[in-house]
Amino acid sequence: MNFYTMVLKRSSDYWVALCLENGIVGQGETQNQAIDKLKEAIDSFGSGFYFSLVPIQELHEFLALETDDRQIREIAIGFS
Repeated sequence: MNFYTMVLKRSSDYWVALCLENGIVGQGETQNQAIDKLKEAIDSFGSGFYFSLVPIQELHEFLALETDDRQIREIAIGFS
């Protein structure tokens, strides 16, 4: 099982989850939907996916949008 760090943020009528280790995103109407979509997206790349940290400028742009609803979490993804 691999662990990833993500930033979870509300954007208009939906939630966006950004994985800091690889820049993959998930989106949903709820926090849990966004997290599940992110897990699915990461899992679809498989264990051979190249890890590249999100550039600080991209993270700044993601966080700079007007919102007070954001969180940082760690998620676990199991590869089969």
